[in-house]
Amino acid sequence: MIETVLGIEEHSFDMLIIDDNSPDGTGDIVDAIASREPRVNVLHRTGKLGLGTAYITGFKWALEQGYEFIIEMDADFSHPPRKLLELHEACAHQGADVAVGSRYLTGVNVVNWPMGRVLMSYYASAYVRIVTGLKVRDTTAGFVCYRREVLEAINLDSIEFKGYAFQIEMKFTAYRMGFKIKEVPIVFVNRVLGTSKMNSSIFGEAVFGVMKLRFEAIFGSKKFKRRDKQLTASK
Repeated sequence: MIETVLGIEEHSFDMLIIDDNSPDGTGDIVDAIASREPRVNVLHRTGKLGLGTAYITGFKWALEQGYEFIIEMDADFSHPPRKLLELHEACAHQGADVAVGSRYLTGVNVVNWPMGRVLMSYYASAYVRIVTGLKVRDTTAGFVCYRREVLEAINLDSIEFKGYAFQIEMKFTAYRMGFKIKEVPIVFVNRVLGTSKMNSSIFGEAVFGVMKLRFEAIFGSKKFKRRDKQLTASK
C-alpha cells in the first residue's frame, strides 16, 4: 500500500499509518520505511483502542502538521488507491467539504463479499438515511476526504462512537453543520488476507447510535455547532 500510494504520479500524497501494536511486525516495517522516506509517518499506540479513536488521532496529527486535505482509508487495498485523486479533486476543486468513496452511489459495487454482508451493509446505509435524513448513499464508508475546515469545526473529542458507527457520526455531524458532502463512486474489493472486525457489539453500537444521533439533532446538541478555528497552519 505504501509503495502504491507513493507511486501515484499525478499528485504527491503524504501518509500516516496508525499502528495499534500489531502482532505481525507491521510497526517495525513501517518504522524502517519512514526512516528513509520523509512522506511516510507512523504513530504507535499501545493496543486495540478502536477504529474511531485511531482516525481521530490521525486527524489531530494532520491538523497539527498543517495539511489542508485529510483522507482516511483502509490499508488492505479494499479502497482503490487511485481513487485518492478523485476524492482530493472533489474537495480541492469541485466545492465539496467532504468527499466519500461510495460503494452504493451507482448500484452495489462490492466484490468478494458474502451476500449476507452486502445486504447488511446496503440496508444499514438505507436505515441511516431514513432515521437521520443524511443524504449519503454509503453512510458507513471508510474512504473519506475532509477539508481541514471540517475537522477544525467538529469537536473531535465529542465524537462518541469507536466502531463503524464512527463513520456515520462523522458524516452526520458534518452534514448537520452545513458542510457539503459529495460521493465519488468506487469499487470496493474485499481483502485477500485478514478478517473483518465486525461483531455484534459493533453492529449494536451502529443501530442504537443512529437513533441517538437523531435525538441529539432534534434536541439541539451542542456537538453540531461549529467551533471557532483553533489551528491556522496551511500546507
